[in-house]
Amino acid sequence: MAKIMMLLADGFEAVEASVFTDVLGWNEMEGGGGTELVTVGLRDRLKCTWNFTVIPEFTLGEVELAEFDALVIPGGFEEAGFYEDAYDPAFLDVIRHFDTHEKWIGTICVAALALGKAGILQGKRATTYNGVGSVRQAQLKDFGAQVQQDPIVVENHIITSHNPSTSFDVAFLVLEKLTNAENTKHVKKLMGFEK
Repeated sequence: MAKIMMLLADGFEAVEASVFTDVLGWNEMEGGGGTELVTVGLRDRLKCTWNFTVIPEFTLGEVELAEFDALVIPGGFEEAGFYEDAYDPAFLDVIRHFDTHEKWIGTICVAALALGKAGILQGKRATTYNGVGSVRQAQLKDFGAQVQQDPIVVENHIITSHNPSTSFDVAFLVLEKLTNAENTKHVKKLMGFEK
């Protein structure tokens, strides 16, 4: 059983979190199984970018990091306070733990900036939000990353991506890394992504 932590920052974008719950949930109900997604936050109530309130299953102090096999982090909006949690020392320590143990880390959009802030992207290929006029890729470069223009970048055990449109692809990639390609193709087909 692969246990996956979805680490949520206040101000996260709900759609970027829901793809993980859906893809991994479909795997458990209709796919090959063998995955368990657990939602974790720094606080017991979180407000999404668009004021949707979420209660994570656990706060960070209630979980043992060693029990988890992978980490996924959805992005969010600065205006909604995303970076207050995403740049919090406790949040960054979680990222460093998974990196040190070379466990899979999957991020969507600006969640890559938390990886950069944690110092784990120095000299590594990565990407983040690429919208017109966005400063996010420059910020990622300032953290020492080799910024790529591919929608999804896999560097060793780290997955980064451009924007919400990449969300399902990142979730399926995490599923593939934790199970296998055949199972992932089966789940994609059940969900209507494969004919």
